[in-house]
Amino acid sequence: MSALITISNLKKAYGSFAVLHGIDLDIAQGEVVCVIGPSGSGKSTLIRCINHLEAFDADSEVTVDGIAVKPGRALAKVRAEVGMVFQSFNLFPHMTVLRNVMLAPMRVRHTKTSDAEKYARALLQRVGISEQADKYPGQLSGGQQQRVAIARALAMEPKVLLFDEPTSALDPEMVGEVLDVMKKLAGTGVTMVIVTHEMGFARQVADRVIFMDDGNIIEAGPPAQIFDQPVEARTKSFLHAVLDH
Repeated sequence: MSALITISNLKKAYGSFAVLHGIDLDIAQGEVVCVIGPSGSGKSTLIRCINHLEAFDADSEVTVDGIAVKPGRALAKVRAEVGMVFQSFNLFPHMTVLRNVMLAPMRVRHTKTSDAEKYARALLQRVGISEQADKYPGQLSGGQQQRVAIARALAMEPKVLLFDEPTSALDPEMVGEVLDVMKKLAGTGVTMVIVTHEMGFARQVADRVIFMDDGNIIEAGPPAQIFDQPVEARTKSFLHAVLDH
């Protein structure tokens, strides 16, 4: 299976503080990858480099579907193919839920209003909140807002979906409804890269789990291998800390 995302020697530093130390990673078309690890390990920085929300060293290389990720005209093309869902929902508060989902296809792809509305309503149905279409984000629960954010990311029909800890800002009782939507998405063939603290979700949904610590990939493999038979001592100590309590 050919790589849709290729990351070579990815380095990132804030001043003298190195956050990523030469990451090499290929992600295949349709693969679901969960990235786990302690806070400050570089997980979020890694996925934010994929669409250049974080700039990276000049000798590093990231490509998405054959297009180099770097400042310039090609970057808009990459971002049109890469949807992102953040910890905070980043919805436009002055627009209805429906308009939030319609906006990008109309602005970027010049989709007709009637077509954009039809597709947005279908996406809201898909994430289970079609009845909230005419409400404003502030009238919705956190879990509902995050599902709108997922629908908005899907509206551009991206080849890749990036999730940066999408449940970490939610009340515990709302986590499940968002994870359920993501589980359904994982079966549709879209490429997903998910930074998460939800180990049960990663075990259930991922094709591959990547454990990061201190800006490095320590270990990667199928969920059964990482969770049941980790090789590296650091992976073992992390999983012992998060799974045995």
